[in-house]
Amino acid sequence: MHSLRSRFILSHLLPVLIIVPLFGLVLLYLLETQVLLANATDELVAQAELIAEVANTQPGVWRDPQVAQEYVRVIARRVQVEVLIMNPAGVLLAASDPAYTTYYGQVLDFPEKETVLAQKQPVPISGADMTGVAVPAMGAGDEVLGMVQVTNDLSNVTARFGRLRQVLLIVLAAELLLGAAIGLFLALNLERPLQRVTKAIYGVGTGESAPIPAEGPTEIKQLAEAFNLLVNRLHLLEEARRRLLANLVHELGRPLGALRSAIYSLRSGGDEEPAFRRELLAGMAAEIDRMSPMLDDLSRLHEQVLGSLSLERQETDPLAWLATTLAPWREAAQRQGLHWETALPAELPPVLIDRNRLGQAVGNLLSNALKYTRPGGTISVAAGQQEGEIWFRISDTGPGITPADQERIFEPFVRGEQQSRFPQGLGLGLTIARDMVQAHDGRLTLDSTPGRGSQFTIFLPL
Repeated sequence: MHSLRSRFILSHLLPVLIIVPLFGLVLLYLLETQVLLANATDELVAQAELIAEVANTQPGVWRDPQVAQEYVRVIARRVQVEVLIMNPAGVLLAASDPAYTTYYGQVLDFPEKETVLAQKQPVPISGADMTGVAVPAMGAGDEVLGMVQVTNDLSNVTARFGRLRQVLLIVLAAELLLGAAIGLFLALNLERPLQRVTKAIYGVGTGESAPIPAEGPTEIKQLAEAFNLLVNRLHLLEEARRRLLANLVHELGRPLGALRSAIYSLRSGGDEEPAFRRELLAGMAAEIDRMSPMLDDLSRLHEQVLGSLSLERQETDPLAWLATTLAPWREAAQRQGLHWETALPAELPPVLIDRNRLGQAVGNLLSNALKYTRPGGTISVAAGQQEGEIWFRISDTGPGITPADQERIFEPFVRGEQQSRFPQGLGLGLTIARDMVQAHDGRLTLDSTPGRGSQFTIFLPL
């Protein structure tokens, strides 16, 4: 009984093995005691009364033992019961059973005799192995002429239940077979999806994970759906890992190649010319500076994965905070030959924010806008208030984002087409910005049209 199938079959057979025999015994007992014996008693009463009435029509039956014996001999050929005929004093006159021959002329003392004579009504007689009735024979003047006792052996009564017991055993055997078949059918329907899930789980361990159909009972379907969700999550993580490695190779390969070339030039005697040496060192420093944001992004992503990202919220004037946050980016935009525009209201209600964390989110959005907007383009920053929220919108006139990229733009390590918007970077900036905003119970939305630029809007609850 170690397998689920055997236990499931046993669970269907146990009720049959326990309940059906008990029910059958109770049913047989009730039929024997309440139905058959009662019917047998009623039948015996009717037979005894009929025998007494017929005896009244036979002269001498209640006085002459020979007449009584002849009458009983005739009756015994027509009924399957034992008949005793007694006078009012209880003296045995005749009996259908030869064993009573020695008692002829003697008084038969039985407890029901006085009751019959006193009540002048049929009285049931019961014993360990027999059932019967004693009936008074009444004369014309309500006089008791005698008594007729009719008895029947219980073995004859219970013999009628033989076929009923056979039917009960057949029904029990059929129910056992039916219960085993139903249990096997249900067990197989339960076992197959469980085996499928178990096999699929082993497949995950060997690297052969694949979704499985959600079939079977509701709980098994939920288990399959949970497994499919896990497999899908594993596929996403594996895809993210591959993208991370590919992006790291790409992003680290270029600056490291430039640094290697500069170092080679310096070691080959390039440091003899001060101007050339300063130019190489400046280029090396610039490449290192370009690598620093990438490491910062990886560090922030690591914090979020470990769940160690915490906020130090402070009540903040959003306009004052925004002015401080935007100042360096405004200068950077102007150095790149971009137009800088702001549309800020006269006042906004204070908000409870982590100034540094939310500043990172705004910085990532502005960094993307500056990085992918060509000289002569425009960077716009706006703010406002609506229905319990304040919002900050950062717009650019860059190449925009295709609809296909917009669906996945906030996923880690996702970059758009190389020629459009995301030619470099690890693809973490927008992911980090979104997570920072969500940590503030806010949301980050995107509205972009290819060729017309993009708008990223941060919504924060008041």
